[in-house]
Amino acid sequence: MDLTAYFDRVHYRGGTEPTYETLAALVAAHVRHIPFENLDPLTGVPVIDLSVPALTAKLVARRRGGYCYEHNNLMHAVLRELGFAVDRLAARVVWMSPDGLDGPPHPQTHQALAVRIPGSDEPYLVDVGFGGQTLTAPIRLVADAVQPTPHEPFRLRRYRAGYVLESLIGEAWRPLYTFGLQPRPLIDMQVGSWYVSTYPESNFVVGLTAAVVTDDARCNLRGRNLAVHARGGTERVRFDDAAQVCAALTERFGIDLSGLGDVEDRVAQVLDS
Repeated sequence: MDLTAYFDRVHYRGGTEPTYETLAALVAAHVRHIPFENLDPLTGVPVIDLSVPALTAKLVARRRGGYCYEHNNLMHAVLRELGFAVDRLAARVVWMSPDGLDGPPHPQTHQALAVRIPGSDEPYLVDVGFGGQTLTAPIRLVADAVQPTPHEPFRLRRYRAGYVLESLIGEAWRPLYTFGLQPRPLIDMQVGSWYVSTYPESNFVVGLTAAVVTDDARCNLRGRNLAVHARGGTERVRFDDAAQVCAALTERFGIDLSGLGDVEDRVAQVLDS
């Protein structure tokens, strides 16, 4: 893992000792500088390589973003290199689902991380790859405690044999995903990644999404619709065409679109998905 290149990519100039302060600062830097995006599945890239060299080449050197398996496996490599104990976790997304927790089981198509600081048995949930509602700070893996972050408060509740992560949106707690604490090997993540990037009905295959945070706002793009959620309210922009969308991907989200072929044509096909 090329830590120097990664630190430059996320503008990190802090300490490298495996402490909570380092962990929190890295999470904050990562989500502000490496966007969430699904352009590879959208444009038909057949295999998303989750190896450390490939993730470094794409998200760091080429200044691209990625989805959960890419973000959290890159963070996994960074934290392990610094001396943290890190486990991969598999999760079932219920965010934006009409049935929420009451519907049929969702597939395990999300990855998060359980992180321990040397000398402590207390694990933290770290997730830098949940897109528009991603955690912007580590939170303790304990149930029923409201935990502040630089953006919304979050909490964990017991759910079946594991937990459900919730965030406070306005006055309501909204479930994001359910997960257990069983460590998962990389091969499980590769299977989940292959499914979400190739399944014909996957949102990542049939629609465009991008997200990044600033110090006081979340910027979320879905198709032609951009929403900037800040404490003072939400600004909404509806782009007229694919050229405007691609300009926003470059200028607002900082994504290098080179090497993606005729990405504007593909974006035009899914603007209203």
